[in-house]
Amino acid sequence: MPRKSLVVLALVSLLLLALPRGARADNVLKFGSLAPSSSPWAQVLRVWQRAVNERSHGELRLQFYWNGTQGDESDMIGKVKAGQLDGAAVSAIGLGRIHKPILALMMPGLFGSWNALDKARASLRPEFQQAALRDKGLLIAGWGDVGRVHMFSRGFEVTGPSSLRGQRPLVNRDDDISRTLYQVIGGVTPVPLSVPEVLPALNAGSLSVVNAPSLVCEQMQWAGRLDHMVLDSATMVIGAMVLSDRRISQLPADQRELLTQTGEVASRELTRRIRAEDDAAFARLREKMTTRSLSDSEKAEWREVFRTVRDRLSQQGVFPPELIARIEKMGG
Repeated sequence: MPRKSLVVLALVSLLLLALPRGARADNVLKFGSLAPSSSPWAQVLRVWQRAVNERSHGELRLQFYWNGTQGDESDMIGKVKAGQLDGAAVSAIGLGRIHKPILALMMPGLFGSWNALDKARASLRPEFQQAALRDKGLLIAGWGDVGRVHMFSRGFEVTGPSSLRGQRPLVNRDDDISRTLYQVIGGVTPVPLSVPEVLPALNAGSLSVVNAPSLVCEQMQWAGRLDHMVLDSATMVIGAMVLSDRRISQLPADQRELLTQTGEVASRELTRRIRAEDDAAFARLREKMTTRSLSDSEKAEWREVFRTVRDRLSQQGVFPPELIARIEKMGG
């Protein structure tokens, strides 16, 4: 049996053993995701879907809408709040729509390893989850990852910050960090898009720079439209499963427990799987693209830009100054 099949079988076994039987009411929970239906994210979430269905004898079922068919992350969060969806798998951008300070974990230049980010996230997780529940009525469950961010470009090589002047980089409409980054550099024309709009923009030649994890570039089919890659990474993209507290509270107690405990198992597997898949995607793209590592002087230039970005975000009140100070300390 192939190794991947054995891993999936082991995960199914863990999920099926997570709780005793005993679900009662017939419930269907609807989730939205930008992930392609054949992606590693979807593969793990389908195992969770199967486990919940089997352990509840079909009385609690999960239904996923893939490929951004429920809109971008802002749309999905809005639908969860409105009761049109029961949950959504989102990145930090979507989490920032719930509680903007969560986005501070993605400030570039702070975390050089997943371990450092994990410690900071674990420290801040309780207050982030409490704020989401208090302010939006949403549960942040099953935190996960999307991958390490690299700078990809088309037709030119990214070196120091000044190499981006005159270029057209992607900026998510809800990402204050990237928007501020390009303001600090100056002479840049950011292109604000949602994730579903990126591929058409690349096909049309209206984007020349994309900052994203390698796995995302592959799964979203962006990689074939880009030809240069910076090997250094200044930040990681995190994510989580967001649930409607109102909807989950309506479930019988045993179904809530089933959902929570199997979801925790799926979350741990997502973390392990996505980090490994992102590393593998990085290795593949490294062989296909023109790559370079930043020089020491270029790294110093970028560090200064990142520091200025954090200062400006603090001064503008985008993130609380004390939060930025805490995260900087955690990042070392």
